[in-house]
This record gives sequence, structure tokens and C-alpha cells, in this order.
Amino acid sequence: MATYEELHDHVRDLVLGVAPDAEEGTSYGMPAWRLRGKPLLGLHRATAHVGVYPFSPEVVDAVRDRLAGFTLTKGGVQCTPDQPVPDDVLTEMVRLRMAEISG
Repeated sequence: MATYEELHDHVRDLVLGVAPDAEEGTSYGMPAWRLRGKPLLGLHRATAHVGVYPFSPEVVDAVRDRLAGFTLTKGGVQCTPDQPVPDDVLTEMVRLRMAEISG
């Protein structure tokens, strides 16, 4: 069984692989990575799931069709450490959010 900490470490490695200049910190009270002072991607551990937040409803909409079986909210994706968001989708979320930040 995977743990939240293992998921967090995996997501951190993925985010920094795509956005090496991202800084780890917090945003909206959750662990997050920031790029140029703006939130890039956050993880929030809840009782029954982990929320993955790209801080952009547009990013969630852009990958929505690739997330069958996951619960989606306006601004995030709910997963579990045992059923994480697929790496290719997380990578795309980070790239899309980076493009928004770069504007």
C-alpha cells in the first residue's frame, strides 16, 4: 500500500523534472510548488483522498477526458496513494499551468 508521503515525493520529483525552477512551499494552506511566485501544483491530504490542484479550472478541463474513474472538482482531481493521477496527466497539468503562469 502506497502512502501519502510516497505520493508526495513522487509528485515532487515529477514537478521538478518538468519545472526545475519551481520552489516547494505552500499555497492556500496546502503543500505546493510555486513558479515565479505563483502556485503551480498543490497536494492536499484529506481523510479519504488526496486532492491534486493545478490552481486552474482550465487545466482541469483540459485533462478531464483522461481522468475517467477519478472524482473531479472545479479546480482539482481527487485520487489516492494507491490510485494516483497518471504521470502523463500530471506532467500535462504542470506544463499547462506553466504556460498560464508564463502568460
